Amino acid sequence: MAQRFGGKYSPDTPPGDRKAVPASERTDLPHRFDGKSPRRAAARVNILFFAALFMLGPAFAGGPDAALPGLGATALLLLAAWLTREGTRAHQEYDERRVARRPAFPRKIFAALLTGGGLALGASISQPGLAPLGFGLAGAILHLLAFGPDPLRDKGAEGIDTFQTDRVARAVDEAEKLLSGMTDAILRAGDRALETRVDRFASTARAMFRTIEGDPRDLTAARKYLSVYLTGARDATVKFADLYRQNRDPSVRAEYEALLDDLETNFAARTQTLLTDNRTDLDVEISVLRERLQREH
Repeated sequence: MAQRFGGKYSPDTPPGDRKAVPASERTDLPHRFDGKSPRRAAARVNILFFAALFMLGPAFAGGPDAALPGLGATALLLLAAWLTREGTRAHQEYDERRVARRPAFPRKIFAALLTGGGLALGASISQPGLAPLGFGLAGAILHLLAFGPDPLRDKGAEGIDTFQTDRVARAVDEAEKLLSGMTDAILRAGDRALETRVDRFASTARAMFRTIEGDPRDLTAARKYLSVYLTGARDATVKFADLYRQNRDPSVRAEYEALLDDLETNFAARTQTLLTDNRTDLDVEISVLRERLQREH
């Protein structure tokens, strides 16, 4: 769908509108692609799904004795591909966060075991003796080499109260669910520009999440933003998408965009305040420590 772009310097913009700079045109706010990276190994994971389907050939063409092993191998390989995809996503989110807990369930390691089991079961259709075990072992090793193991330890938790980090992790997870609800709801509006606008606000909100993860003490000051404001933004997005899809009322769209501008501006301002407070706390700690050191002389 074609989109028309404009701004305060566009020739068709009314003179009265050139004084106000909406958040969508401000350069001091995060871009919606800031901090994002492409999904890792997405093509290789998709190949796993297609490769699993090749086991259906021997299952249906190899006779009655091959049906059960072939179908079982297909099921194991499809499950392994799904676990690999989920484990790869979890590993990427782990790497992108400053403070992260190791996954409770090692998806990629378990997927490697399932891959080995599926290959061994499939090889048993035509290979006698211990040959299927060799195929299974080789498949599991190659899977680990291709996708790597899951993170096996917490990151950034040294010297930080575990209780506080758990509170932050739970709060951020709930906030991420609210953001996902916003992005899913705005899809129903069928407007690419609004989808981009919501993505940019989500990037601004995630900048606050990363700040809180860096210093869990900030959670108290930002809890209202992570719960009350994001819940309201999600609910407003749901109602707007349903209404705008029906009548395409430009006044309703303008009100919703103004809401996103206010949310983005306030989230960015609160994030900057948290960073300033963290710097102030650091300066106080340094000053106190230097005074103590000077007294030792």
